[in-house]
Amino acid sequence: MHWLQSLDVGLFRFVNQSLSNPLFDGVMPWLSGNAMFVPLLLLGGVALIWRWRLRGLLCVVMLSLVISLGDPLVLRTLKHAVGRPRPFVALQGVRLPANSNPDRLNDGNAPNSQENGNAPTERNARPTSMPSAHAANWFAVTFVMYLYFRRSAWLLLPLAALVSFSRVYNGVHYPSDVLAGALLGAGYAAAFALGINSAWRWAGRNWFPLWWAQLPSLVRASGVPLARLQAGDQAHVENRPATIEAHWLRAGGVLIVMTLLGRWIYLASGVIGLSEDEAYQWLWSKHLALSYYSKPPLIAYTQFLGTALWGDTAFGVRFFSPLIGAVLGWLMLRWLAREVGAKTGFVMLLVVNTTPVLAAGATLLTVDSLLVLFWTAAMLAGWRAIQPDAGTKAWLWVGLWSGLAFLSKYAALFQWVCWGLFFLLSPTARRHLRRPGPYLALLISLAFTLPVVLWNHQHGWVTLEHVAMDNAKLGESWRPTLRYLYDFVGNEFGIWNPVFFVGALWAAVGFWRCHRSDARMTCLFSMGAPVFVACLLYTLHSRVQANWPATSVLPLLCLMVIYWGERWRSGARFVKPALLGGLALGLAALVVMHDTDAVEKITGYPLPTRFDPLVRVRGWKDAAEVVGRARARLLAEGKPVFLIGGHYGIASLVAFHLPEARAAITTEPLVFSRPSPRPANQFHLWPGYEHRPGQNAIFFAERNQPRPAPEMLISQFETVTDLGLHHALHRGRVFHTLQLFECRNLR
Repeated sequence: MHWLQSLDVGLFRFVNQSLSNPLFDGVMPWLSGNAMFVPLLLLGGVALIWRWRLRGLLCVVMLSLVISLGDPLVLRTLKHAVGRPRPFVALQGVRLPANSNPDRLNDGNAPNSQENGNAPTERNARPTSMPSAHAANWFAVTFVMYLYFRRSAWLLLPLAALVSFSRVYNGVHYPSDVLAGALLGAGYAAAFALGINSAWRWAGRNWFPLWWAQLPSLVRASGVPLARLQAGDQAHVENRPATIEAHWLRAGGVLIVMTLLGRWIYLASGVIGLSEDEAYQWLWSKHLALSYYSKPPLIAYTQFLGTALWGDTAFGVRFFSPLIGAVLGWLMLRWLAREVGAKTGFVMLLVVNTTPVLAAGATLLTVDSLLVLFWTAAMLAGWRAIQPDAGTKAWLWVGLWSGLAFLSKYAALFQWVCWGLFFLLSPTARRHLRRPGPYLALLISLAFTLPVVLWNHQHGWVTLEHVAMDNAKLGESWRPTLRYLYDFVGNEFGIWNPVFFVGALWAAVGFWRCHRSDARMTCLFSMGAPVFVACLLYTLHSRVQANWPATSVLPLLCLMVIYWGERWRSGARFVKPALLGGLALGLAALVVMHDTDAVEKITGYPLPTRFDPLVRVRGWKDAAEVVGRARARLLAEGKPVFLIGGHYGIASLVAFHLPEARAAITTEPLVFSRPSPRPANQFHLWPGYEHRPGQNAIFFAERNQPRPAPEMLISQFETVTDLGLHHALHRGRVFHTLQLFECRNLR
């Protein structure tokens, strides 16, 4: 094996040094990464679809699947398993072209990431040489393109070889790295593409006979028209309209399952960590109660069940979030299939999956995820309850789902205002006010408030004060202002997806003008519009958080799909291009939302931290390690050391990510939040650190600039020493900056 390594190093030095010349110094870094790559990639995809229609679309979809699956599942796994240092790290005298930047040429892993000027941490200095991701991706693309367009190999094969050669010339890969990457890329591209095609041949023949007859192969994309179906296949399509409906319904089911599995895989991959609220509510799940300082208890019980199944991991905390998204998708698909058509239901699924706020809600586990689930379930149960063949029993389900919505978030009470508007606008629904059903639903819903009321009675009504004073700002004088309105509209414009935001508002106005006789649209409008309008009006008083109108998104998007579907059938041809534009825009946003490192991989430049949407869910494990090292140094003095966070969120994140803190969470807590004169968070209601006289502590807070030690620390400890600012890195970039203080001898 030694001679193979010597040969590899010898070939590397020959390419990197002996072949060096000014022309290659300019061309090779450009081949490894340049600003023109993304525009050319997008133009190429559009050109394929425009020129070759179905074959081009299938090729683009297959390329997306192969790259998105192969890179994280195969390449990242092997890179971490092999652990081979890059040449410019392991060898002396490696030549780097003058206009190249190793941080851009090394597949997104900075070679010289440092914390506070010290040696690189293990996390940021991990080796990432074998195999070459550039070579693997280029040869994977070459293979997939060859399956659809044979002549493309004449262009792509030499180009893939040149890119692979540039990796060696630039000093970031050995020849064996690019050879392994090329073989792997072509191999997993063949496995994925042909495997997906084989799955389609079986599933298409059995589940989608009409579509399979037109498209028997996803690779060749040359189908048989329906008129030429063999006689033996006629039995499958005798009732063609019903069969097409079944096709769309099954397609929706497949999309839901694939999305669910994809989200679970994404969460298990560890690309993102917990957010502050998720870690905070994870602490709640370790202290189960009837309610909590700022929220009802259902989020804690959900996390308790998830971590009981999968352990105290980010995946365990978020396990139910993708499942909630799948249930919501199935509910909307089935309802629309019954009331409008299965194809409309499938379109709704596409819209839901490309709406950033809903996609985030199906990934992060927050109270809004649970609220939207039960709000929607109550809405659909209410629709069923007003049907002529429904009895009083249907209203009991409305009460149950409304009650669970309240146990998710207090905003659920506003749904009864929405029901009031629905009764006002719909004569069909209004007749039920003369029956016991709605009142029984209301009583059941109110019964679910008892645990929260009892808990608040025992704790001095702290939740009422928090919601009224801290959130609603009812104690502040009101001077009408427009400064919050623009922020609110701008935020909603982005998190809804700009195309869908405009489409939904247009549909709501169009409904009010022309379609109030449509009971379906009336129900959707009543369940969404009042929430959004209330939040919009409240911006005249105070700042409204972007997630507050979360319950309005799904009903108004559903209204949009029905409204514009009718306009499309009436001849409005701009609807389809607008839908495709919205789906494309949403898909691009989701790629960035789920892994902003993709920006660096594609363009060669990292997304600035201040613009990175994942900054709130990355770098916290590194931050906890910074705190843990400071604690270990103070422990060497021989006294117990506990931790104090400057904010409940960062305290919760350190408690989750620091192993010794996580292990002691239910016995003798190690992490506390900074105390305050009045209740400010759930930590205030749990035992504090006042019973630990004589012990030492580390105080930590996220700060960009150093500040003096808080007066609280100075009064509680004999001495307080400023340890300065410490950086928490992610992939070599500073994501969080902590200021630490050593606090000795609690008085």
